[in-house]
Amino acid sequence: MHQALLVPEVLLEIFAYVNTISSTETTSAQELLAALARTCKIFHEPAMNLLWAEIDGGTMMWDEPWAKGVEPLSAHEAREFLRHSSRIRTLDIQSEHPHLLSVIPAEACIFPRLKSLSLSTVYLNLFLPHMLHRCRLLSVDESLQSFVTRCIALEHLCIYTPDMRQFDSTANEMSLLSDRIHWCTRLVAISCPMLDWATWKYLSSLPSLLKLRINQGCNNPPSLSKQDIVNISFLNITSLFFQDLYDAADIITVMQHSQFPSLKEFEFEAKYISSQDAERLFYALSHCKACRTLEEITICSLAEGYLVPLYRERLTPVPHFFCFTQLRTLDLTFYNSCIYLDNDMLLQAISTWPHIRTLEINDSGGYRSASEVTLRELSTALGLCPELHRLRVPINLASIDIDPDVEPIQHTSLQSLALDLSESQTTDVETIARIIFAWLPRVDQVTSLYNLSWLEINRYLRSLRTATAPYVAGAS
Repeated sequence: MHQALLVPEVLLEIFAYVNTISSTETTSAQELLAALARTCKIFHEPAMNLLWAEIDGGTMMWDEPWAKGVEPLSAHEAREFLRHSSRIRTLDIQSEHPHLLSVIPAEACIFPRLKSLSLSTVYLNLFLPHMLHRCRLLSVDESLQSFVTRCIALEHLCIYTPDMRQFDSTANEMSLLSDRIHWCTRLVAISCPMLDWATWKYLSSLPSLLKLRINQGCNNPPSLSKQDIVNISFLNITSLFFQDLYDAADIITVMQHSQFPSLKEFEFEAKYISSQDAERLFYALSHCKACRTLEEITICSLAEGYLVPLYRERLTPVPHFFCFTQLRTLDLTFYNSCIYLDNDMLLQAISTWPHIRTLEINDSGGYRSASEVTLRELSTALGLCPELHRLRVPINLASIDIDPDVEPIQHTSLQSLALDLSESQTTDVETIARIIFAWLPRVDQVTSLYNLSWLEINRYLRSLRTATAPYVAGAS
């Protein structure tokens, strides 16, 4: 054996590389590690550590439908499993009652080196390692308190949200969750259902907290007490996400009373949000002290059959975001509203956002467009944002105000273009295709979910690309 293999650091580096090798038709990384573990005593321990490092539900047959009738581990198998349990770093069991765990004695911390865990709280008494950094729990119960108090290194906590069929127990679970989170003192990232005001205030005091995700996940969420409202500041949070919202009122209230001076990412996804609540959200976001830091904004109202009004409402969100001078992504989707945009508004926005890379404004297509953006001003705006890669805006093509025969000013970074028209607009297919071909050389097609005019334009655009391809190839 080469002397270099006797150096632990060298051996670990080699084995770590073996563990990253992609599986072939005949051999997997696990099979290679198993073979190394059987080679000699020096190879045995590092190879076994890697073999047992990550255990998921499929590997342990705890959540596979075909494993329902599998017998629990025998006494000998259980002893072997416990003997190697200290090697496990990542454990993922996607089941409320993994029956194969029934043979494990109810003793605390049989996985002392565990760093990442996904499990139902039913078996939390088995998992109290001081080294645990990441945890995803499928439920909330009384055992959560002893868990969070013992796992002092916990940094990433994800709590599963009950679905809408389980909303009767939601309020109790949320109250219990809010109480237990107060025991977590080193959180870097947390994903959980809606919290009470006391917990919001507590999280604002955690200097380590960088990412916060609230997933409402049920159609009868507990409401915030209006008596406990306080103004709070999250000094270090860089990412803030609100998802799967059935009722956005409490979330907007939190935004109105919070400051995020370090915020870089903001995402808000609701089943439905009224125009009044949407305007409140826009205003609150623009006043949360993130004007110099916020880079990505995504706001989505899906309107999946929830309380959608018969007549679509008009929104004017863009002016609220002029203050975000570092903006790189703005993605607004409102299927229940029309987003108003005109030439002056677009030009001011682009002038304010010199680093913008993605601008997508998607409203209720198939209805009368609220856009007054013309093709000429759109091309002027493109000249002000050389880093723009993706663009989707509603546009008014009732009249074409660009001469397709003039010398074009090409925008060479734009790769994805979507333009939405109202159904009443007609287009000169050939002229529009010629303009896009000349001014946007990297755009192969224009997409639109609702308007069929772009199908004809794209056909003509492809014919232009095909016709010039031989000349381009010859020039190169």
